Amino acid sequence: MTNPHQDLIYDWNAVGEEGTFRPAKRIEFDDETLRDGLQSPSVRDPDIAEKIRMLHLMDELGIDAADIGLPGAGPRAVADVLALAHEIVRGKLRIRPNCAARTLKVDIDPIVEVSQKAGIPIEASVFIGSSPIRQYAEDWTLDKMVKHSEDAVSHAVKNGLPVMYVTEDTTRALPDTLERLYATAIHAGARRICVCDTVGHATPSGVAALLAHVHAVVKKTREDVKVDWHGHRDRDLSIVNTLAAIRAGADRVHGTGIGVGERVGNTPMDLLLVNLKLLGWIDNDLRKLGEYCEAISKATGVPIPRNYPVFGEDAFETATGVHAAAVIKAYRKGDVWLADRVYCGVPAGEFGREQKIRVGPMSGKSNVVFWLERRGYPADEDLVQEIFDRAKHSDRLLADDEIIEIVRSRRTAAAKIS
Repeated sequence: MTNPHQDLIYDWNAVGEEGTFRPAKRIEFDDETLRDGLQSPSVRDPDIAEKIRMLHLMDELGIDAADIGLPGAGPRAVADVLALAHEIVRGKLRIRPNCAARTLKVDIDPIVEVSQKAGIPIEASVFIGSSPIRQYAEDWTLDKMVKHSEDAVSHAVKNGLPVMYVTEDTTRALPDTLERLYATAIHAGARRICVCDTVGHATPSGVAALLAHVHAVVKKTREDVKVDWHGHRDRDLSIVNTLAAIRAGADRVHGTGIGVGERVGNTPMDLLLVNLKLLGWIDNDLRKLGEYCEAISKATGVPIPRNYPVFGEDAFETATGVHAAAVIKAYRKGDVWLADRVYCGVPAGEFGREQKIRVGPMSGKSNVVFWLERRGYPADEDLVQEIFDRAKHSDRLLADDEIIEIVRSRRTAAAKIS
């Protein structure tokens, strides 16, 4: 939306690192909700109808790819992956499927079978740990890791699958180890590699240094290979790290709806998209982003916290007198653009939301008047005073039903008198 009051906001972000940067290429997205997201210790594995609904919402949001499962996990996983692949074909969806697999033929072969049955290419996301601590815990030698990687990638390619080679715990791996693993996978036929912050260890400067090294490795191979970034939020740096990865040249970035995933979760795809939209780095239509979050929350049983940015119930609600008064004054001017921004850094209307004024112990009478007028009730002085008094003696915000009950009680009393 064009800013009708350009001089009312001085944007320091515009002169900062993100503001002066513009991606040289279109940013691609890979949604991991249906695989990595379901590794959360708190989720319910959705039924196939719910998974199909989520897949359609991803497609409508302009997300490029989706990890539709790990068919090597067993018969149910195979059935769901096949159904999702069939749905992509049947529904003529633009989104491209990929499936996770260990560097083992027993994991890759089910992807081959699903791909052939559905008649659609499925990218094999072949993964292996890469850090010294993981090597030590698993008793792996580097030679063994290289051999597994070469055999797995070659097997997938020979069977017609596009391959993304994924190194787990990349952000704690040795430079020489990464060079040998990536070079091996690329020479075996992988045309995409994925850099993973599997345990949420990285900081933005670390991401930049790591991506510079990875791009140098790719350049040495003289092959046309794309680089992905996959982050977790253990230190709550997942979004800023993903922005750093994009600045460092990542072609595709990963995330999950409402950040569901192992331990504390993955990069929240929804909030990543919001930030990229506000930065002007993407132009995706995000009007269904709230529906996407709600569908994932309902299907997985993971509630959206009330104070979750943008899509939590509290995100655009205020009852504080000074804050609410500024929003109300903007609405009184008939200026929704102003109301969306005067006390908010995210314009609610751009993401299908709206500012809401509530009434509570820190509210002024203007809150009460506005609340009543917005719902078509006359804001007479005695009614406003009664609601205001109730709010001042409450230890929380008044629920809408409580205020409506006060209105009805006064009407009933007035009717009896008349």
